[in-house]
Amino acid sequence: MFRKVLIANRGEIALRIVCACKELGIKTVAVYSEADRYSLHVRFADEAICIGPAKSTQSYLNIPAIISAAEITNADAVHPGYGFLSENAEFAEVCETCGLKFIGPRPEIIRLMGLKDKAREAMRKVGVPVLPGSEGVVRSVDEAREIARQIGYPVLLKAAAGGGGRGMRLVHGPEELPDLFHQAQQEAEAAFSCPDLYLEKYIAAPRHIEFQVLADEYGNVMVLGERECSIQRRHQKLVEEAPSPAVCPEVRRQMSQLVARAMQEVGYTSAGTVEFLMDESGKLYFIEVNARIQVEHPVTECVTGVDIVKAQIRLAAGERLSEVLPQEIQLRGHAIECRINAEHPETFAPSPGRITGLSLPGGIGVRVDTAVYQDWVIPPHYDSLVAKVIAYGDDRDEAIRRMQRALEMFVIEGVHTTIPLHQRILSHPDFLAGRLDTGFLARLLQPTTLRPAPSPA
Repeated sequence: MFRKVLIANRGEIALRIVCACKELGIKTVAVYSEADRYSLHVRFADEAICIGPAKSTQSYLNIPAIISAAEITNADAVHPGYGFLSENAEFAEVCETCGLKFIGPRPEIIRLMGLKDKAREAMRKVGVPVLPGSEGVVRSVDEAREIARQIGYPVLLKAAAGGGGRGMRLVHGPEELPDLFHQAQQEAEAAFSCPDLYLEKYIAAPRHIEFQVLADEYGNVMVLGERECSIQRRHQKLVEEAPSPAVCPEVRRQMSQLVARAMQEVGYTSAGTVEFLMDESGKLYFIEVNARIQVEHPVTECVTGVDIVKAQIRLAAGERLSEVLPQEIQLRGHAIECRINAEHPETFAPSPGRITGLSLPGGIGVRVDTAVYQDWVIPPHYDSLVAKVIAYGDDRDEAIRRMQRALEMFVIEGVHTTIPLHQRILSHPDFLAGRLDTGFLARLLQPTTLRPAPSPA
């Protein structure tokens, strides 16, 4: 087992990794920017090193500074969390070169999964259903036009190296294609330093379903069921649940076997997520692999009883899957996660600032993953996530009622948060009935006169 792990991240996921390491008897090193000097991950890690100014390019994305911190503190492994450098193959390679174990997939797998067109091709080869589209990068508008003509409009242009909806454009007809192609290229270049695009068939009103994977370094893979992630805004997830209301046991079994076989074929290791779109007939189509721990991993932990972060660390340390997990994983109950952001709940404007009052919900079946505390100042430099509220129940109805209760009892003052939006979502008849798709939030937020949100207390 590792002696000391450096955590190359911040916020709730950094604190989550600190907790997992403490339970495994591993010392931890926190890195932090000047803006995060008083953060909880800094307080509770065994050591902490400032790696630069508030700007993430000078701190949390500064590979030399992070490697130097690991070497100075004699860390023997690095956990990247999610975001920042978690899917950066160069960072994983530098860690290896410097004798540090990167707690994640091997660099070549990160690189393969990061190129969406290559990942699609790899999945297609092992029999995973993939949306009709280009077989690789689309080099010109004329090539895109011909592929779109063959598969039929509407189509999606997507950044080959992208994620989070950047470099993505929906094309309804051939007359829109030239302008949108160039827009997507420019956005992809700006966001990922790579203008390459691929094209795929657009599914109207899909559900977003993802399967959680754990894999050891000996070719063994286990799938821990699926999550429903259909409630999104601009391709950013807001509410997740496990299991999905749309996936029956037989489909779960079949897809879990297929996903496990596919990940074995590509040589995947560590934690990861294989993401799909489900059409109205219930057919699943592969879209991408996230080669890291996910924000929404707690809902899977609740229904499986598996600590995914601890498992990820143990697998990176060389343990076999059979030593880390029970031979068979059974899903029990239902779990829902709400991502609480420091944003205005209707305009979505960021709301950084000092938290003047805080009371976290608790009780049976309620978990809150957060790194905020009263009087902490939410910095304006990073993602606006302030907490993840997870509710677990014997069934979906109980999980929903517990989440409604938890949101009502969650008090955070001094900044706006999206708690009122989550309360609207959880009381909507379509959500209560499990009638979900990626257009749910757009319909919920349609037009009416915006009601002013309560001012931060």
